[in-house]
Amino acid sequence: MKNIIILLIVLFQISCTSAQDKQVGGRCEGCEALYEYGSRSLNSVDTIPGFEQSAAKMKVTGVIYLNDGVTPAKDVILYIYQTDERGIYRASTDAQGWERRHGQHRGWIKTGSDGKYTFYTFRPASYPNTTIPQHIHATVKPPGYTDYFIDDFYFDDDPNLTPTLRAQDKRRAGSGIVALKRENGMLLAQRDIILGLNIPGY
Repeated sequence: MKNIIILLIVLFQISCTSAQDKQVGGRCEGCEALYEYGSRSLNSVDTIPGFEQSAAKMKVTGVIYLNDGVTPAKDVILYIYQTDERGIYRASTDAQGWERRHGQHRGWIKTGSDGKYTFYTFRPASYPNTTIPQHIHATVKPPGYTDYFIDDFYFDDDPNLTPTLRAQDKRRAGSGIVALKRENGMLLAQRDIILGLNIPGY
């Protein structure tokens, strides 16, 4: 019964947004996961499951701006998900919906009037036996627009982030490459997001 209620909430949220919002960003497989927060009350801070147990704790902050790059954007939902420290999208034993593919290390944030967001997580690993850079996936849902993916969060010190890959950066909502610094035993990253920047149809 609980699963049916969650499904109905997700379908209701999708139906409420898709009919009236401007279609932007192109095809976005998995963007439906942005609506899987269910009945949670979202705010500008979230903690990804696994943060407390991790040895590579990380705090990611920034401001989401309107398309002018100056005005803070209110009521924007930011959905993030990532691998674990072995490079696996590991789901919980009772996973439902997109958690079965995105894993349990994910979170939802909703900006206030200052546009700020913060999430506490850990540094993800590359996919096993690959040279794909470490990354955190991100999707946004601004008021009045459909949800769309933005450039992943990448780490500037990752040796797998080659000059060739850096040159392929599409800069959707701005570059996703972040510099990391360490403070009080925690990695810190900062990235501002500009809604609509390099997003088709915006």
